[in-house]
Amino acid sequence: MLTVDFSRFPLAPGDRVLDMGCGGGRHAFEAYRRGADVVALDRNAKDIAEVDAMFASMRAAGEVPAGARAEAMVGDALALPFPDASFDRVIISEVLEHIPDDKGVLGELFRVLKPGGLAAMTVPRYGPEKICWALSDAYHEVEGGHIRIYKGDEFAARIRESGLRPYGTHHTHALHSPYWWIKCAVGVDNDKALPVRAWHKLLVWDIMKRPLATRLAEKALDPLIGKSLVVYATKPRPTGETDTEAGAAAPDGMLDGAGA
Repeated sequence: MLTVDFSRFPLAPGDRVLDMGCGGGRHAFEAYRRGADVVALDRNAKDIAEVDAMFASMRAAGEVPAGARAEAMVGDALALPFPDASFDRVIISEVLEHIPDDKGVLGELFRVLKPGGLAAMTVPRYGPEKICWALSDAYHEVEGGHIRIYKGDEFAARIRESGLRPYGTHHTHALHSPYWWIKCAVGVDNDKALPVRAWHKLLVWDIMKRPLATRLAEKALDPLIGKSLVVYATKPRPTGETDTEAGAAAPDGMLDGAGA
């Protein structure tokens, strides 16, 4: 299940890509399949071991183009172990809502991204997230849980403050919002409740089979109750250089309507 839309975040074989706070590695795996030179970074050593094992399995199964490279490493998003301007692309998905110093993380992202490079940043959307918080304290009051809810315009402003230039946005995963509302209502750890099991079965069916009915439903519902807000941005080139990256010159007005 991908949150980043790679049609809006183009990768070319050989691009150096950082998946910052990679978790289970879903975006790192997709970038690797597309022939990128991928670094998956996370603080959780267990997750990193599993991501590294999956990279090895993908290579063994011939799922990646010749020349593509990937490594998984433990690291801190507030102190990235890379020189300035090291990456063509940076992804940070469902991470910033967990970190008190989100400005520091965005500053590190900006530092390691090459001028003209692209970043894809995702956070839980304000409306669906607010409902989860209202239904259950246990949803967010846990160690490492969500510490803030971003409004779209606030998130865009935070991104601009870091020096990045937003060029596009969308919402996604509408079918996941009701699932989390149900879980919050019956207890976030109560996976045996019939409504939870039924909706989970629907989500697995959607992810595995991608039937037309659920694809059309989610497309219609994403602008209304999409669980995640995704913002794409570019790092401006120095004055006098031509910025040729897709979308880099798009107006900030493309972010209008992202506030929900």
